Amino acid sequence: MADNQTSIALNIGSQRVSMAIFEPAKSGNSLVLKAYDSETVLADPATEPSRPAQISYAIGQLTQRLKAAGKGKVRYAVSGQSVFTRFVKLPPLDDDNVEQLVTFEAQQHVPFPLEEVAWDYEILESSGEKEVVIVAIKAESLDELNESVTSSGLTTAEVDVAPMALYNAFRAAYPNVTEPVLLIDIGAKATDLLYIEGKRFFTRSVNRGGVSITSAISKEYGVPFAEAESHKTHSGLVALGGGHTEQLDETTAALASTIRNALGQLPAEIARTTNYYRSQHGGNAPKMVVLAGGGANLPYTKEFFEEKLHLPVEFFNPVSAISVGKNVDTEKLGREAHLMGELIGLGLRSIGKSSINIDLVPTKVQAARTADKQKPFFIGAAALLLAGLAGWGVLNMVAKSNAEKKLGELSDQKDSLTKVYGPIQDEFKKQAALVETASQYTATEEARNFWLGTMQELQAAFASDIVWVTDFEPLYNHQPLAGKENKPKSIVKGEFFAQNYGTSGLENIKIDQPVGAKTPKAGAAPTADVIPNANAVRIRGLWRSSDNPAQSKIVYDLIKRLRSNTTGSHFKFTALPYVAPGAKAPKDADKPQEIPDELLVQHLDTAPAEADFAGSFELIIPLSQEVPSR
Repeated sequence: MADNQTSIALNIGSQRVSMAIFEPAKSGNSLVLKAYDSETVLADPATEPSRPAQISYAIGQLTQRLKAAGKGKVRYAVSGQSVFTRFVKLPPLDDDNVEQLVTFEAQQHVPFPLEEVAWDYEILESSGEKEVVIVAIKAESLDELNESVTSSGLTTAEVDVAPMALYNAFRAAYPNVTEPVLLIDIGAKATDLLYIEGKRFFTRSVNRGGVSITSAISKEYGVPFAEAESHKTHSGLVALGGGHTEQLDETTAALASTIRNALGQLPAEIARTTNYYRSQHGGNAPKMVVLAGGGANLPYTKEFFEEKLHLPVEFFNPVSAISVGKNVDTEKLGREAHLMGELIGLGLRSIGKSSINIDLVPTKVQAARTADKQKPFFIGAAALLLAGLAGWGVLNMVAKSNAEKKLGELSDQKDSLTKVYGPIQDEFKKQAALVETASQYTATEEARNFWLGTMQELQAAFASDIVWVTDFEPLYNHQPLAGKENKPKSIVKGEFFAQNYGTSGLENIKIDQPVGAKTPKAGAAPTADVIPNANAVRIRGLWRSSDNPAQSKIVYDLIKRLRSNTTGSHFKFTALPYVAPGAKAPKDADKPQEIPDELLVQHLDTAPAEADFAGSFELIIPLSQEVPSR
């Protein structure tokens, strides 16, 4: 669906993170590239644990350099290797039954429960049987990646998959190619093979890429991965047959032979995949090959595949599908055109020019979409109510104006017109009362959405297989920097659980009243003056213990995750200094201070008994805003 505004595309590869900013042309039917840049990430398998931090840093650098924050929502692509992809043929059914059937097929093919994954599908155009492609990724992995994206101030629009984005770019850049094509996208850790026949499409990810070549060099020469990568990028080339290396110096020839041997396993994988595509999916053998990806940068890669596959080979040029802004470095763009397929494919989605539209939805994005769907209903209902009241008010105002005019012109009718004034005022009072009621409904829904968002944010931050939350309790009167003077109170009293259905238990709340305030009579319903606003939550839970007591620090790691969410967080980790009653306020009393972890962690059982399965913990975390309890 076209959105007719600035769009940010982000391709997150294993060794390269690239970003592009697009705008629709004035006609709205084409795309203009306004800015483009990339960052390199070390793909050393030994540094895999630090990969999320590297990705987050790279995205932050690109966002800053391109000034992308606030320009629009981002569409990003995950690698084909990181998702589960299946092409499934469907029996002939009415379109009304497709959704149900695809869900059934997903349950059969996806190797995880559907509630644990983010998944989507697309019906493929075919002249024969109806076919769909099903794509799934573990929700936890997608949420972690999405956190790296949004931590730089970006807002997620859609999450695509690299092979699908490449296919969309190919269709746009090569609209007249109808013969079977094999697009080989050589990445760092994997190579995506795309078989394209007009509107037919099939893809498979092969576990061979640039890292395999670098690892082979590292092993052959006994050097660290980073040094091997430097040799490959600065001095490497692919050796060809027919005595090609005899023309090279000994060192370069040896390196070229090592690269050829490492790359030589890829044509065999391509042959196996082609046979599978032809036998299982009724496809045709490719007539030409198109090369893409950073692994195709090595000199003589094109000639190597021509030699091995016996097919004409050319480099992918998706840039022909778009226009280029005047501030873009066209020389750089020309050198790196074969690396931009995913970015252009993502950009095309913003103007509705994509053929396949996969959208893997992270947990937070789904929660935001659900809230956005609900908001118009409540706002619309309130707007209709207010519009009706306003219309009634306008009619009354017109009547009043006419009455006042006639009153001045016809003094003999003064008494009769005066009688109209009173009812009009009554209607205004009724209108004000209805507006107040509508505002209360709107405020109540906002508070409900806030609590839903709070629990969803907590769920996302506390996602761990050794930690689980057992209690979520709203508090009031919490003063986080008060130390021993801090005595927060629970909104939900113990009596709540013994209440009859239909009673709230709020009538049992006892609150310290200001001096001179009237205490409500026993049994009277509490008023807005005596029902507190929640300003914190108490979170109780358990962490699964092991032989290592230091593992209890997982609780502090989870708090760190909450702290790192600086965009739209429902929690806050700063507070004004506490000033005791009667004490003189310090000079910095109006400056918020960071709340240390030891004031957030009320209890942590770091050494549970040997017979216990888990240790307990208790946190009190302030809310980003006060929330009415009713």
